[in-house]
Amino acid sequence: MTSAPETSFAPPPGDLSAAGPDTDASARRLAYVTVGVPTLGFLGAVVFAVAYGFTAVDLGLLIGMYLLTSLGVEGGFHRFFSHLSFAARPGVTAFWGIAGSMAAQGPIVFWVATHRQHHAYTDRDGDPHSPRPAEDGRRFPRVRGLWHGHVGWLFTVRRQNWSKRVPDLLRNRLVMRIDRYYFGWVLLGLALPALLGWALTGGSGRGAVGGLLWGGLARIFLLDHVTWSVNSIGHTLGSRPHRTRDNSRNVASLAPFSVGGSWHNNHHAQPGLAHNRHAFWQIDIAGGFIRLLDLLGLVSDVRYPKRARPE
Repeated sequence: MTSAPETSFAPPPGDLSAAGPDTDASARRLAYVTVGVPTLGFLGAVVFAVAYGFTAVDLGLLIGMYLLTSLGVEGGFHRFFSHLSFAARPGVTAFWGIAGSMAAQGPIVFWVATHRQHHAYTDRDGDPHSPRPAEDGRRFPRVRGLWHGHVGWLFTVRRQNWSKRVPDLLRNRLVMRIDRYYFGWVLLGLALPALLGWALTGGSGRGAVGGLLWGGLARIFLLDHVTWSVNSIGHTLGSRPHRTRDNSRNVASLAPFSVGGSWHNNHHAQPGLAHNRHAFWQIDIAGGFIRLLDLLGLVSDVRYPKRARPE
């Protein structure tokens, strides 16, 4: 995967994504699984902790797997695959693709196509997850709009014109191979913390179950809602230091948990950059990780903000 000139997100003619009779039925079923299973898993983790305690191993696996997969989503799916903000060799490309897939937010092609469509139509008709107030005459339009932008959109998004959105990914054999085995990577993201929990507790079943619940399902649940909050809260509440043509906003309180993704107004002002940090005090863990990879020679052609290039 190599870098390229700034990707154009101009909308192809007739390419709108909204609820309708042609909503993909299989995608709707997958949305129920995507939302429902981690929710039940998080509740199960809480019940398990009440019954058997919450150990340092549980916490370590939750934090470690959360960091790995959040970097995969924000650094990989978002900045690398969606915006081509740096280049990487096949091994590092595979790392980004697998780590992002283990987050269970959808395969690479789905995630990137949806995000590029978001940039093409931000906060207008055709934006898959804009939290604009619902204009259908029913009560609580703002609340229902916020719900749609947060999670409701998953049940209405349509798969169409993806070839026009992601031609670069469709031509990349490595990316398509990773995309094809998406469900295998999701299972790996559950099996890995379970195996680590088992090993770190001397082969105990309690350690394996705790790893599965906290490092697997609860981690997916928490990261999902942080990512979705960038879609919903990040277009509703927060600061707007840049006068973009949309309603994108910076949400400082989410910055550590979104590894820098919640500097959303910064991102919409300069979407092609590998960093979202526009001030020294803004936390951007994904940007710092990309910088580290650059210093180690593992990525190249990194697009930095002005005065933020490595020495």
